[in-house]
Amino acid sequence: MPHDGHHAHEAGTELSEMDARVRALESLLVEKGYVDPAAIEAIVQTYETKVGPRNGARVVARAWADPAYRARLLADATAAAAELGYSGRQGEHLVAVENGPGVHNLVVCTLCSCYPWSVLGLPPAWYKSAAYRAKAVIDPRGVLADFGVSLPAGVEIRVWDSTAEIRYLVVPERPAGTEGWEEERLAGLVTRDSMIGTGLALPREEAGR
Repeated sequence: MPHDGHHAHEAGTELSEMDARVRALESLLVEKGYVDPAAIEAIVQTYETKVGPRNGARVVARAWADPAYRARLLADATAAAAELGYSGRQGEHLVAVENGPGVHNLVVCTLCSCYPWSVLGLPPAWYKSAAYRAKAVIDPRGVLADFGVSLPAGVEIRVWDSTAEIRYLVVPERPAGTEGWEEERLAGLVTRDSMIGTGLALPREEAGR
């Protein structure tokens, strides 16, 4: 449901402890020369910007192209994503919310960094930042402006609070002029940010760039 401030999250202290352990282990491995920090960064970037978001883009493209699949996605996103092979930890209890002419959806995790890894990969650093988590609830239109998105004043912005129990996928509006496009081509217009709600799908002119 939209943000109401009362969702149960994964314990923040446990996440902080785990993060500290991971960072300590990484530092030790780098110090010993067992791993290359550049290689680690490259792997992280791959999961943040390529592998995961491509999965979600396929889900969105299928929803754009197939009305029956769109209906299944909006009714049970977990099952619909699994149809395309995307499931597992951090992807359970997935809910799809759809943008429309008068509605724009924005996803945040107000207490930690709950995120649908199975369809979006690893969460970007800004998604986990305290600044984003606070401002998304207090001033969502301002957050969108920070990302270069300006919506008409009459558009309702709905903020969804992702939790350990429910994670959200935004289905952005399909760009005009893409009727009849194949799914693979449509997927090229779907960005990670558009599936979080901090961005829009690319216009048709940017397909393949």
